[in-house]
Amino acid sequence: MKEKFKITNGTGWLLIVLLVMGSCSNEDSTVNEEDSAFEVAQLVSSDEAESISEEIATIGEDVMATEAINATGKSLYRSNYLPDCVTITKVVTDTTRETTIDFGEGCELPNGNLLSGILFLSRSRDADAATATVNFSLENFSFNGVAVEGGGTLVRTASNENGNPQSDAVASYNGVWPDGSTASFEGNRTREWIEGYGSGYWADNVFLITGKGTYNGKLGNVHSREITTPLRRELSCRFIVSGVVEVSRNDASVSLDFGDGSCDAKGELTYPDGSTEEIFLRRFNK
Repeated sequence: MKEKFKITNGTGWLLIVLLVMGSCSNEDSTVNEEDSAFEVAQLVSSDEAESISEEIATIGEDVMATEAINATGKSLYRSNYLPDCVTITKVVTDTTRETTIDFGEGCELPNGNLLSGILFLSRSRDADAATATVNFSLENFSFNGVAVEGGGTLVRTASNENGNPQSDAVASYNGVWPDGSTASFEGNRTREWIEGYGSGYWADNVFLITGKGTYNGKLGNVHSREITTPLRRELSCRFIVSGVVEVSRNDASVSLDFGDGSCDAKGELTYPDGSTEEIFLRRFNK
C-alpha cells in the first residue's frame, strides 16, 4: 500500500474512520407486478449490495484502526488488508482531516473482491474526542463491476458499552450492475468490532452488524430490509457467515438466514407460508 502524507498549518496525528452501510438491490430479471413479491434474483442482488456496503465499511475500519493505533505511539501498526495497489493520501489542516483512498483502475483485496475508483473521507481534527463524525463519498467507484455513487455520514465511538469500537452511519447510494440494471438504496447501520482490533493481523477481525434500510429496484419495486439477528462478518471470509435478515414488500416478508458460521455463498430463505429454499448469494458462488 502506497501512502502520501501531507500536513498543513500544524502538526498532529490522523484518526480516519469510515463505515458505509445501507442495504441495496438490483433486479436482474424482468418481474411483472402480478408475479411473487419475492424473486430470488432480487434477493440475491440485494445481498450483493449488502456485500458492497460491508466491504466499504471494512476498508474504512482498517484505515481508522491504523491511524488510531499509530497515534498512540506504542508501535507501528499495519494490518496489510489494503494491498500495495491502493494509494492513500492524507491532508491535515488546523481544523480538518481528509483522506483519499484510491484503488486506481482495479485493485484486488485479499478476499478476492475487485475495487476501483476513490473513497473520500472528511472529519474535524479533534483526534482526542470520544466520538467523531465523518463525511464520506465515492468517485468513479466500482465493486466487482457494480458502479456505485453516493455517500453519507458516520458517527464513530472509540469504545462502546462493551469496550469495543462502534460506528453508526446513515447513507444513500445508487448502483448500476454490469447488465445495466439499476437500484437506489439507503439505510442506517451499526457496526461493532468484536474481535481482532489492534492485533496487526486482518484475518482475525470480526464484526457484528445491525440496522435496516430500503432499496428500490429498476422496476420501482421497493423492499425494506431489517437485520433481526446480528450479521457476523469475519474478514477471513468474503461472505457474511451467520445472522438473519427480514425482507418485506407490501404486507409480506421473507427471512434470509446466512447459516451457522460456515464460509460459503449459501443462504436459506423462509417464505410467508413457512416453506424454505436454499439459494446461492451474489453473482459468484466461490
